[in-house]
This record gives sequence, structure tokens and C-alpha cells, in this order.
Amino acid sequence: MTSFAVVGAGWRAEMFWRIAAGIPLECVGAVVRGPRDLPVPTFASLAECVERAAPDFVVIAVPWQAGPALIVEAVERGLPVLAETPPAPDVAGLRELWAAVGGSGLVQVAEQYLLMPSHAARLAAVRSGLIGVATQVQVSSTHQYHAVSLIRGMLGAGRGPASVRASRTTAPLVDPLTRDGWTDDHDPRPATTTVATLDFGDGRSGLYDFTDNQWHNQLRFRRLLVRGSHGELRDDEVVRLPAPRTVVRTALVRRQTGYDLDLDGFDTDTITLGGEVLYRNPYPGRRWSDEEIAIATLLDATAAWVRGAATAPYPLADGAQDHLLALAIEEAADTDRTVTTGTEPWA
Repeated sequence: MTSFAVVGAGWRAEMFWRIAAGIPLECVGAVVRGPRDLPVPTFASLAECVERAAPDFVVIAVPWQAGPALIVEAVERGLPVLAETPPAPDVAGLRELWAAVGGSGLVQVAEQYLLMPSHAARLAAVRSGLIGVATQVQVSSTHQYHAVSLIRGMLGAGRGPASVRASRTTAPLVDPLTRDGWTDDHDPRPATTTVATLDFGDGRSGLYDFTDNQWHNQLRFRRLLVRGSHGELRDDEVVRLPAPRTVVRTALVRRQTGYDLDLDGFDTDTITLGGEVLYRNPYPGRRWSDEEIAIATLLDATAAWVRGAATAPYPLADGAQDHLLALAIEEAADTDRTVTTGTEPWA
């Protein structure tokens, strides 16, 4: 069985060893800074972990500033790495990290959004050519590098230059939910919305729209729109031109078990478009959320890559490009000017 170790002990690190228990993948321990009562063995250093547990790869889930040095240490020990997003905190850090380990081919980035069932089904619909050539992606649901990953993935955009424009506005908004639960605060507070356009050239563009705490605030819809040459996908619906003088609208339908008199238990089964299955849950019976399914899929894909049985799931070059563009969005919004990203060493 392929094994891995986690560096870190926060809420994100915890998800990796918990989910690994539900798939044929062994978490042999966690590298932590001090004594912790964890459900996996703990080690004081990566060196100790490698010596005593000999993991096949390592997952690095630590604060942004600490990540690059640990990635470099793992690569120097010959260990494949799955690094949480982003792989480095800023542009200079991304370039330094690439100079140190980019040529090793040992580093993957834990970008899981395109593996979530809904997004995976949408990506399958787009890649099938249903709406022709994808030309624009609009994302309003998640922030920074995650949103950029969705935009680039749905467009099939590579790692070349892009021009970014952005602006911010602030308006009152009630914020009833955070990661910690209900706030029970019904008074509107100032919330900032960042809107950006990304021009990749060749008629391909992205629209980024994110409001503070939009991940948790259910008073803002999540939206994803993919425009193509022969139609478009809007959230869970496709409009297209399959034949002359024939415009068709078709829904993406998720089969979710456990509702009403369905006694199979709460679970995601499939997502279909008409008679075609776009997505099938590879972990039936686990009762996992979309986020958990995506992380399990990423862990499985990383393990297969480490064994030489699959291609790299999300190379460092792609994770670096996502964060580079996310930083360009912030810079463009801060300075009120167009920011153009050039050809980076990982492109």
C-alpha cells in the first residue's frame, strides 16, 4: 500500500489523514512542532519521519511562509511532495521555489477544485465539445488561486502571459455564517467585492468575482459560467446548438441518495446530462462531502503518480501559475492599473 506523511497538524492537515483512512492509502504519521495527541504517529522533524516511517510521499499543509523551505527539504531527501496551496506566498517566493525544485519533477500542488463532483462534471461537459470552443469563464464562488484554477482549467489555458484588470467596491452585507458556524449577527457590515478580468489572448478570457467570506456566506449565490463558440454552460444547465435551427437546453442532474424514501443512505451517486453520465462518485458509501471526495481523488491520483501508474495530478508549474495570476488580481485592484504577467520560468 502506498504511504504518505503529513507535515502540519491544522484543520487542513487533519483532512488528509482522516480521508486516507477511507481509501487504500496509509498515513504513516504527522510532522508537528510540539507534542500533540493525534490519531496518527507524530514526529518532531521530517528527517525523523523519513527515518522511522519511510513514507512514499509527503503532504505539506503548513502556513504559506513555512511551505517553501519544507518543500525544498523534502525534495532534497528525494521525496515526492503534495504541497498545499499556494506553494509560496509571493512572486519572488514562487520564482525561488521553482529555481530550487522545479527541475526535480517531484512537486505537485494540492489544488482540488476541478476534482469536486460538480466542477468535474462541468469540466467533462466542456471538454466533450458540447458548447464548442470555450472562450470565457466567469467564476463567483471561491477566491484567488482556486478561482484562477477553475478559469484556466475550464478554458484549457496554459501558463503563458495574461493581462489582468481589477477593481474593488465595499457595500453592507449581513454575514450570518463563518467557518466557526452561525454568527447570530443580523447587522450588515462592510464587505469588499473584488472583480477582475483576465485576458489570456486568442479570444480567451476570465471574469473573477469574489466577496469577502463568500465561501461560507449563503446570502451570495455561487456562479460558474462557461461561454463557448456553440453555446454556454451556466451552473447546472447547458444551452447549445446541436443542429441547424435547433437550440437545446439540458440540465446537469445530480443523483443524490438518501432523500425521502431512498434508504441507501446519504451519498452522491452520479451527475448526468441527458442520458450521459458526466461524473460517477468513485467512493460510494463513504458519505463524503464534495470537498472530501475531491481530496480523496487528489490523494489517490498522487499515489498513482508516485507509483508510476499515472501522470502528474497538478504539477508545481500549474500551482505557481494559478497563484501568480491571483497575486496579479490583488496588485491590479490595489493599484487600479492593468497588470501583465510575462513568461515565467515554469511556463
